[in-house]
Amino acid sequence: MRINIKYALKEKLVIFTHDDDFLSLVRKSKLEHGGIIYVHQQRLSIGQYIRRIKFLVETRSSNEMMNRIEFL
Repeated sequence: MRINIKYALKEKLVIFTHDDDFLSLVRKSKLEHGGIIYVHQQRLSIGQYIRRIKFLVETRSSNEMMNRIEFL
């Protein structure tokens, strides 16, 4: 199931992306968001993505992720 970006922003959900344009848009617009996890495409294996996301889930609260961009 794909979640609409407007919905994710409204509900303050953390967004996982490798889209440079989306990251630039969020930075320039200063949109409030629940957090963004950005990865450079093809830099890590799927397993590495999963381990790093798992680490973030275990070490960051939703309040700590608010309006924060994490680079994996």
